[in-house]
This record gives sequence, C-alpha cells and structure tokens, in this order.
Amino acid sequence: MYDYAVLGEWLQFAVRWTHVITAIAWIGSSFYFIALDLGLHRDRNLASGADGEEWQVHGGGFYHIQKYLVAPEAMPDHLIWFKWESYMTWVSGFTMMILVYYFGANFFLIDPSVMALTVPQAIGISIGSLVFGWIMYDLICKSKFGDNNTRLMIGLYIILVAMSWGYTHVFSGRAALLHLGAFTATIMTANVFFIIMPNQRIVVADLKAGRKPDPKYGKIAKQRSTHNNYLTLPVLFLMLSNHYPLAFATKYNWIIASLVFLMGVTIRHYFNTRHSRKGNPTWTWLVTALIFVLIAWLSTAPMFATDTKTGDITPSPADMRFAQAPGFQDVTDIVTGRCSMCHAKEPSYDGIHWAPKGVRLETPNEIAHEAERIYIQAGVTHAMPPANLSFIEPAERAKIVAWYRAAVGQGA
Repeated sequence: MYDYAVLGEWLQFAVRWTHVITAIAWIGSSFYFIALDLGLHRDRNLASGADGEEWQVHGGGFYHIQKYLVAPEAMPDHLIWFKWESYMTWVSGFTMMILVYYFGANFFLIDPSVMALTVPQAIGISIGSLVFGWIMYDLICKSKFGDNNTRLMIGLYIILVAMSWGYTHVFSGRAALLHLGAFTATIMTANVFFIIMPNQRIVVADLKAGRKPDPKYGKIAKQRSTHNNYLTLPVLFLMLSNHYPLAFATKYNWIIASLVFLMGVTIRHYFNTRHSRKGNPTWTWLVTALIFVLIAWLSTAPMFATDTKTGDITPSPADMRFAQAPGFQDVTDIVTGRCSMCHAKEPSYDGIHWAPKGVRLETPNEIAHEAERIYIQAGVTHAMPPANLSFIEPAERAKIVAWYRAAVGQGA
C-alpha cells in the first residue's frame, strides 16, 4: 500500500531541498562576483593588460585575481562557466510550483473570493505570466528606453508593482506573492540563459577564431547581472513568504511586496558601495528599517483579509469526499476540541492573535478542506499541536489517519 500523501510530502521535501541547495550556490557565486568586480583595483597599469586586479585571502591561501574588460589575448585551456546553479534553481523552483500550486490548485492557487477560476485557467495564467514577464522585460532592455540604466530600473520597478497588484487580484494571497517571486526569478534565470551565457560564448568564439571581441557583449551581460544582483533579496523574501500569513494574507499584500523590492535595493546599495570603496552609506540601514516597520504596520493594520470574510467556505468536490468519509464526525470533534482554539478567526489560546498559517479549523467545511494538512501534521506526524499542548491522544491521531485513508481509498 502506498500512502500518496506521505510520498508527496517527501517528494516536495526532496525538490525543495534541491531548490535551496542550488539557490545557495547561485546566490553565493553571484554575490561573490559582484563584490569582486566592484572591489577590483583599476588604478594599476598591469603588464597582463587586465582591467583590474585584487588579492584575497581565504582558507589559509592567497588568491591573485585579474579581470579582463573584454577577454585575454589567448583562451585558457580550462575555463569554468557559472551557469548550472542558475538553471537548476529555476528548474527545481518550477517543479515545486507544479507539485504544490498546480497539483494543489484548489487549495493553494485559486481563491474563489478573489477570482473564480478553473484549474486549467489558473495554471494557464500562471505559466503565461512567467513567459510574458520575460518577453516584456527583454524587449524593454533592448529598446531605446533601456539605454539609460536609471530610467530602466525605475521602469522595471513600476512593472513589478503592477504585477504585484495584478497577481493579488487573480490568485490567493499565498500564491500571488509566490508567483511574483517566480516572475522575478524567471527573468533572472532567463538573463543567464538567453543573454549572459550567449554573449560570453560569442566572446569565446571570437577569441578562438583570432578576432577581437566586441566589448558591447560584456557591457550587456554586466547590465543583466546587475539587475539580478538587485532582484535576489526580494526573490528570497517572496519565496519564503508562504510561511508568513502576515505577509501574504493581508489586504495590502501587494504593497508589502512592492516595498520588499525597495528593501532589496537599499540593502544591496550598501554592500555594493562598500565593496566598490565608495563610502559607507549607513543611511541605507535606517531606510531599510523604516520600510520594514511600514511593512509590519501594513500587515497588521487591517489584520487578515480572511478575517474580514463572513460565513463558511464553499466545499469543493474534493472537500465533500472527506466530509462524507467514515469517521468524519469523530475527526471534527477531535479537531475542534484540540486545534480550533488556535486555528480560528478569533483564537482563544493565550498569545495567539491570528490563525497560524492562516488555517482555520472551526467548521466541518474548513476541516474537510484542510484534510491533507491535518493528516500529515496531526495524524502521521506529531507536529501539531506544537509540543502536544492540547494533549491529543494516540487514539485520536489514529482516527484521523483512518478517516483520511478511508476517504482516499487507501484503507486503514
């Protein structure tokens, strides 16, 4: 017998772990090379003809690094390319989107109170928006508008704000912020795949053919790398936002997302300025702190958007399967007795001010809707209640397991 819910959890865990590993590798190399490029000493007349150099120490050894503005006179025998970190970060991230938001569209992607969508419609909008985002961004960068970097960055920020608003008016709050992160990450990886790497291949091909490479290819690649540098931190926030209802389940979630992009700019500006030895702009930390305080206020001022809704949720066909399964009444009694003091519109447990993760378990419809979470968190594992604060009994957990498995036809 296969427990598909458990297998699904482990598959998500494996893909999520891969995503984290590759993201760390990509972000680490990206931040390192940006810092290296900004920190190069370019005031030295180097015999090698390099544009700049820097000495570094790490791990007990010393490194002498030189950068050529276009390319060296001869191609080295061994050239290391940094690309797979980016590609695998996107592939693993999109795989996670499929596993969580496409397979679980009725739970995580679609919110009928925001927009009534079918599953194919929601998935189509999701994929289409990612493709549209890259095409629009690339065309703007290649246009006359993109000749001025400052103007281009302001224009791109306006687009991101518009996408923040758009996503929150199509998908659930959780899915909206996640998609904004995926929208941005797609642009970043596409920059590597379609612009940065092809331009570097052109330079390599010219060197091998004995031609002098055109410096414009390096200039274009550097522009896209700079964009990636400033977008990285907001993407990290958006990818982690699904763990924080205070970020995604609020009336002003699209404004919060927009402000996060500004925090990414202020933080990276500080480090980029320090690395380039152009000062110590500590004012950026004050601005960042003020933006963060504003975000915190926006998240709690209206409380949750879900808290303003009245009435029970409308059960889907999948929900009805769990509501009609043997043992549902027992599970309803268990959950309302052991979990609803926290997972409620107005939690009664001391110190809990809103439903954790935005999950409510006060009505039979809400319990049926969260069947898989209840099964994993309180049935198969003992993750909930935390530290078993409500003293749920082993026999009660067994009833949850039997009910869920009966509903999905796996037997007890």
